[in-house]
Amino acid sequence: MATATYVEEQRSIDKTALITGSEAIAVACKLADVDVITAYPIRPYDTVMQYICKLVANGEMDCEYIVAEGEHSQFEIVKHACACGARVFCGSSGVGWMYAMEALTVTPALRIPMVAMVGNRALDDPGAFGVEHNDALAVRDLGWQLVWVDNAQEALDTALIAYRVSEDRRIFLPCAISCDGAFLTHSQALVKIPSQEKVNQFLPRYNRADLLLHPDNPITVAPQGNEDWVMEIRRQNYAAMERSSLVLKEAYADFDRIFGRSYGNPFFEEYETDDADIVLMGMGTLSTPVKVAIRQMRKEGKRVGFVRMRWFRPFAAAELAKSLGRFQAVGVIDRDYSFGSPYMSGVLTTEVRTALYSAAGPKPPVLGFIAGLGGREVTVPDVQRVADSVYQAADGKSQPLTQWIGLRE
Repeated sequence: MATATYVEEQRSIDKTALITGSEAIAVACKLADVDVITAYPIRPYDTVMQYICKLVANGEMDCEYIVAEGEHSQFEIVKHACACGARVFCGSSGVGWMYAMEALTVTPALRIPMVAMVGNRALDDPGAFGVEHNDALAVRDLGWQLVWVDNAQEALDTALIAYRVSEDRRIFLPCAISCDGAFLTHSQALVKIPSQEKVNQFLPRYNRADLLLHPDNPITVAPQGNEDWVMEIRRQNYAAMERSSLVLKEAYADFDRIFGRSYGNPFFEEYETDDADIVLMGMGTLSTPVKVAIRQMRKEGKRVGFVRMRWFRPFAAAELAKSLGRFQAVGVIDRDYSFGSPYMSGVLTTEVRTALYSAAGPKPPVLGFIAGLGGREVTVPDVQRVADSVYQAADGKSQPLTQWIGLRE
């Protein structure tokens, strides 16, 4: 009886641990009581699987842990397990994510609420293990919810939120959590680990109800639709992604109430924007050098702010346009590329311009900057150079719409 009491007490206590971003995702999987996990090692995502394997081996986590022979099989396994009612987790990086593209493409249309981690990594060739965002962004138009986190605490919290939202019957769409390779996947930080009691209060069990693939519930999964039903199926996915914004707001409000941690606006973070003349934008761990640079520039009297996108899908276009309309000019720093796109800008830059184009309010000039590819550092001087160019645009002086920052001479 004493042992049982001790176990129950431990389940109700919040803890703090020094862990990496990948390990934080693994801890979230344990707290979420994930049923089926597949693994295939590819850097830098493999660190999450190593930690989950350790938890399983130590008896701290109970799940079906399956090592696949490749990324394609890895995603196919959890896709089908999820259709049978299992809460699932997997992930990959770079070209491994691309190798699974067939499975990634059909998962949203099958309404499979898979949660995956992308350890953001450059797409070969040339071979590179450093961070770029093009791997995760490859599924941006397919029905995947996409979110970028910038620290280990946010990684753990967002994983729990991802399960809550994806498995909501109104949504039933997969979600990819993007963690910048090395900068986040391998960097340690003190993380507050919530109690199992709080997690159980926040996250209900996964329930497919009448959509469960089971011998007692004979249904068809992935039928041949062609012209008869494909348009209707696509429109249903459209509606689910449209509802995702509302469900995300509900989930973040409940997260704040239960865990006592508030993220404010779920879709993007604002830093030093209240009195800013210009703002810089970006995603992921880019926020660290940008915030350091902004603090330095503000000591020099330059009123610069920062907007960090969290959720790229769904994209909060109206809210973002309303926020950006307050400033004289905007500079978007992309850790990705979109060769051949309008003005040869990065993906985030193009989406920001689109959001502003249809907005009713002011439309400040938007400059695009491509930086940090292949894991290259984005330095404080790089950020200051970006800000100087954005200030020039704010003053009405012509600037290139897309600039590459930090190139070797």
